[in-house]
Amino acid sequence: MALTERDRKVLAEIHEWEQNLLQYEPNDFQLTYEKYLERSFSALPIKIQRQFFSLLDTWLFHLHSMIQGSELQLDVKKRILAQGRIFDKGLNNIEDLRKLEIEKLEYIADQQIARHRLYSFIQGGLSGTGGALALGTDIPAMAMINLRAVQLISFAYGFEVNTPYEIIQSLKVFHTATLPLRLQKEGWLSLTEDLKVGENPYFYEGNDEMTDVTWIEQPARQLLKAFVISIFRKKLIQGIPIISMTIGAGVNYHLTRRVTEMAQKYYQLRYLKEKEAIF
Repeated sequence: MALTERDRKVLAEIHEWEQNLLQYEPNDFQLTYEKYLERSFSALPIKIQRQFFSLLDTWLFHLHSMIQGSELQLDVKKRILAQGRIFDKGLNNIEDLRKLEIEKLEYIADQQIARHRLYSFIQGGLSGTGGALALGTDIPAMAMINLRAVQLISFAYGFEVNTPYEIIQSLKVFHTATLPLRLQKEGWLSLTEDLKVGENPYFYEGNDEMTDVTWIEQPARQLLKAFVISIFRKKLIQGIPIISMTIGAGVNYHLTRRVTEMAQKYYQLRYLKEKEAIF
């Protein structure tokens, strides 16, 4: 099927975004910070490092499965399909959404993106109150919000996350988007390489290990945020810790913005690949 004018415009936007990502150059501070984190973590025995990342990968897989099978997620999936039926009453399942024009799918996806950015903003504001419970649950809450957002964006573009291959791909999108900007290009190139395989397989045959020392920076950034919040939480304006809440909300919103933007670009690219062989 030939690409429409809107399809070509979206494809051009993806390529422009991709070029900006691939041409990103870190500054000296970022490189120094990266070396410090890697040096600090490398001080641990290799066995402990492997166990740590293995546990982290397992936790992400289980969290992904828990979200995917939750009643709330299934209800939202039904609503996404119902939204698609507004444009075409003949849609029977998530894969049928790919029959719609991309601007209609963008409309459905943008609604989920806006909601999850708002959820992150609110979660960040709550963590900014400085309460032990709010700070302690911030990292798992953010992982859940962002993994859920990736899944729902995949649904919006007609890709069901119910096979080993699709699960790995959605986790790779999440993992790549949460890497430091200077490292995201490698993850993005890996994602686009997978698109050149042809028909989407049922099983994923590549490396299914997600986390390594390069990913530590994102949790470290969240811990740094918690430290800054704990410093500013006692600076009240009319009895409210406005500064710490603003910091928490801003950091969390920025993270979800990055995740949802990459997920949108990736699933748009997959939609266009299914529509016409562009690789």
